[in-house]
Amino acid sequence: MRSIRLALLSATLLLPAAVLQSQTLRDTEKVASLLVQRMQLQRGERVLLAALPGRSEALIPVLRRRIRDAGGIDLGVIAGIGEPDASWVTDFTKAAPRDRAGLATYLGTVDVAIMMPGVVVAAPVYAAMQDVLRSGKGRTIHFHWEGAYALDGSILQVTPERGAFYERVLFETDYRALTAIQSAFERAVRAGPVRVTTAAGTDITFRVNDRPVTKQDGDASAARAKLGRNLIDREVELPAGAIRLAPIEESVNGRIAFPPGVWGGQRVEGLVMQFTSGRVTDFTATTGREGVERELAQAGDGGRSFREFALGFNPLLAIPESGEQWIPYYGYGAGVVRLSLGDNTELGGKVTGGYVRWNFFTDATVTIGSETWVKAGKLVKQ
Repeated sequence: MRSIRLALLSATLLLPAAVLQSQTLRDTEKVASLLVQRMQLQRGERVLLAALPGRSEALIPVLRRRIRDAGGIDLGVIAGIGEPDASWVTDFTKAAPRDRAGLATYLGTVDVAIMMPGVVVAAPVYAAMQDVLRSGKGRTIHFHWEGAYALDGSILQVTPERGAFYERVLFETDYRALTAIQSAFERAVRAGPVRVTTAAGTDITFRVNDRPVTKQDGDASAARAKLGRNLIDREVELPAGAIRLAPIEESVNGRIAFPPGVWGGQRVEGLVMQFTSGRVTDFTATTGREGVERELAQAGDGGRSFREFALGFNPLLAIPESGEQWIPYYGYGAGVVRLSLGDNTELGGKVTGGYVRWNFFTDATVTIGSETWVKAGKLVKQ
């Protein structure tokens, strides 16, 4: 199990160029072809890339060519931070405002935006595209190439070896099978109730009813985007694999036994939170209670609210059974559970405030009604 404040992900923007450049692709033509295939581009659709200078340099020109070959309009590349490479600049990018508000208006004509490795929400272009998506326009592909974690909670660098692993997953994922299992899960979860338990003492239940259930199955088509009910329905992750949803807040009851982690700048162990109607009503901790109190006070009202349930379905992203034990790509692998606190508006929930804390559980059991979908961290429902 592990826990992380989502804000830490923005640290990617601060990584040195030497680290960013170490994450190279082995087959840029094949990667570019697959990305365009997942977009299902319609002729005349306008496509923008957002990237970091010094990163993805081999992929960007190939991807832009593939976009043009598929009948898309190549709008160029906006730098997530710093100055763009000269080859990225087009008339469209030259005229783009630099502030988020201006960009959100300007990018309203973009049909597809691709967030390349290293570009995160702290970048104005990323945040502005999210504003566009919230208005019901456009779609994005998130090709982060990040999200690797050790089981002890530390963030792992995506080395060339891990990059090659992600690349294989991108090519070898059975996208039809992924859609099928996630669709079956959506049908089951709407009937509910859902119960999540762990050996450490987590035992929490909730219902979904008619809330949005976002299926991250790699479908980045315009047809799929038109069915979107929330922000993340329009943000398509590649590699793919997770179901994400915000339960009915008042239906969340029980307790979560958290992994050891840092709360409010302090190491915390043995943390157990009690939830009633989606709210933290009490908590205990073996050590570090003051850190939890400090973080929740800083988080505001939303920090005491249940945010999200997520479950990974991609067998190729599962935690390896032999060799190095690690959590690939944000827990999108089969059997990995995420129980989160805070703002869930991007998922279609009603908790606001901006604070988000992810908590990963690698040994959870998930049941829906009388059916077991995950047992001790292993996806058993096929």
